[in-house]
Amino acid sequence: MWNDVVDLRDFYATALGRAAQRMIRARLREIWPDLTGQRVLGIGFATPYLGAFRAECERVLAVMPAGQGVLRWPLNDRCLTHLADETELPFPDLSIDRILLVHSLECTERTRPMLREVWRVLADSGSLVVVAPNRRGLWARAERTPFGYGRPFSHGQLTRLLRENMFMPVRAERALFAPPISLRIIIHFAEIWERVGRRVFPGLAGVYVVEAVKQIYVGTSAVGEAKRKRSLAPVPLIGGDGLRRDGGASNDRHD
Repeated sequence: MWNDVVDLRDFYATALGRAAQRMIRARLREIWPDLTGQRVLGIGFATPYLGAFRAECERVLAVMPAGQGVLRWPLNDRCLTHLADETELPFPDLSIDRILLVHSLECTERTRPMLREVWRVLADSGSLVVVAPNRRGLWARAERTPFGYGRPFSHGQLTRLLRENMFMPVRAERALFAPPISLRIIIHFAEIWERVGRRVFPGLAGVYVVEAVKQIYVGTSAVGEAKRKRSLAPVPLIGGDGLRRDGGASNDRHD
């Protein structure tokens, strides 16, 4: 079950949403400290996290699944978002260096086809980072936040899912230890909650932030089969608004 893109935008406009954005961004930066010259793709609703990487990357793009909807991003520059089926990414094989899944893996009903498509477009030397709700955490139970929708995961479930779809997890971080409550005092001390939580009760994090790399040796037949089922078209992301005519647009910005 996909979150509506407008609800996602509205959440990240709140104080609680901005705090969540800061906490998750910090973990992403630990995993990807330097993306100079890299091609980065976000799938799902990744735009609140992609803005931090734009200055150093060769290119940053965002795909928003059709079931979720699409918003224009960024506001004052050429549009870098594209509406697409999560199982039919309009990119050539091995064309992306880093892929970020946010508000994506827990929402799709076609987990295996989506991950196989991610495998196809990811460069052999690239890496995937998945941000997914922890089934033991409070955020997975809070329907007022987008992390309370879809399928939450335990660390073991997420690891097995990635391995079953030709990815090898290499690093796992945790974020969102503060309760998902819109109280000023909770939000103000969110960084302290993070530091204490990571040391004292890591199993109660709101989300897992897991990095994985491709398992090259198992993918030939699966990717070959996928390639026979599609013909790729050029991505209208350079110049113009970059969106399909039926995708719609908005002037909202997420950095």
